[in-house]
Amino acid sequence: MAGIVVFFDFDKTIIDVDSDNWVVDELGATDLFNQLLPTMPWNSLMDRVMNELHTQGITIQDIEEVLKRVPIHPRIVPAIKSAYALGCDLRVISDANVFFIETILKHLGIRDCFSEINTNPGYVDEEGRLRILPYVDFITSPHGCNLCPPNMCRV
Repeated sequence: MAGIVVFFDFDKTIIDVDSDNWVVDELGATDLFNQLLPTMPWNSLMDRVMNELHTQGITIQDIEEVLKRVPIHPRIVPAIKSAYALGCDLRVISDANVFFIETILKHLGIRDCFSEINTNPGYVDEEGRLRILPYVDFITSPHGCNLCPPNMCRV
């Protein structure tokens, strides 16, 4: 199996839902999200919603608990573990964010199966707020690909 690389999307592939929508819905921010959706790019929107949730007292631990409840197909973890055990190089390429992806993969016990995660940055700042940024700063440095979202080229 040496030399076989398997790429996974995250949302609706490793997990059965879109992780952004899952967190927004589970934490009660759907109305705000839908109100702001037509006014800003997706990553900016998620960053703004995370700021509002932080302002309302939602903690990183609250977000992590929601992520740990995300629905997954019962065969995905065994499939990933099997591919890894066979020596495949597993990688994630996703328009989600690294905080959501790593939290879920660690909870499922499969984070170490993946050699790379290529996604939007997500980190907890000094105030304890989750920040979500675009992989590519499409305002100052657009990638110019018409096939992908402006924040992340997958080609």
